[in-house]
Amino acid sequence: MEKIISLTDIWIQFSDTPILQGLNLDVIKGESLVIVGSSGCGKTVLLKTILGLIPITKGHISLFGEQVNGTSKNKIMELRSRVGMVFQSSALFDSLTVWENVGFYYLNHTDMTEQQIRSAVREILAEMGMENFENLLPEQLSGGMKKRISIARALISKPEIIFYDEPTTGLDPIMADSITKLIIDMRKKYKTTSITVTHDIKLASRISDRIALIDNGTITEIGTFEELRQNSKNQLIKSFLIAEEAK
Repeated sequence: MEKIISLTDIWIQFSDTPILQGLNLDVIKGESLVIVGSSGCGKTVLLKTILGLIPITKGHISLFGEQVNGTSKNKIMELRSRVGMVFQSSALFDSLTVWENVGFYYLNHTDMTEQQIRSAVREILAEMGMENFENLLPEQLSGGMKKRISIARALISKPEIIFYDEPTTGLDPIMADSITKLIIDMRKKYKTTSITVTHDIKLASRISDRIALIDNGTITEIGTFEELRQNSKNQLIKSFLIAEEAK
């Protein structure tokens, strides 16, 4: 099994506050890994660390077999171009239309014509169920629509890895189910490796190959949903699973 991401003995500290403390994690090419943990435990920090956006105090990060920490800015930018990111807040540019948001990567990093970019945008929007929305502004969209646009923007360049940061937070149950199904469908279509940070155990149970728990700055448990359901003694994991079983 090919390791597409590898983190070894990762330490991160903000001022005098330790965030990650000797974290180790390997992500296998093609898998869907879900990261869970209490608020402020470092889940989103972990995603940003993999991309070289947050410097580490100690340890080693490998992305696509290439070292991230200590490498050149150009090399990090090259590695990042192979990763898509769906932000918790969707993070759309308010002053840009839907097509400009979705086509942002091509508009700013390629020599493609506007016609070519618009064609690519229409194609990915159709897959999101968002046809005929390309000329709207983000303020004209619902929360669920913004999330779909954010996923379209992350997928348009056909990344090898995609990060989802709390993709269903703030959505009503029906829309959360819709986004969950979309994530599953897009993984089947694009065969991407994914890491998803979430508090939504229903989402975690449906999309994960493995679930990893961050606690006290490190991965304390990792396994399939069923393995954790049967064997975990961690109170946080148990509370998640009990909430899911009660639905």
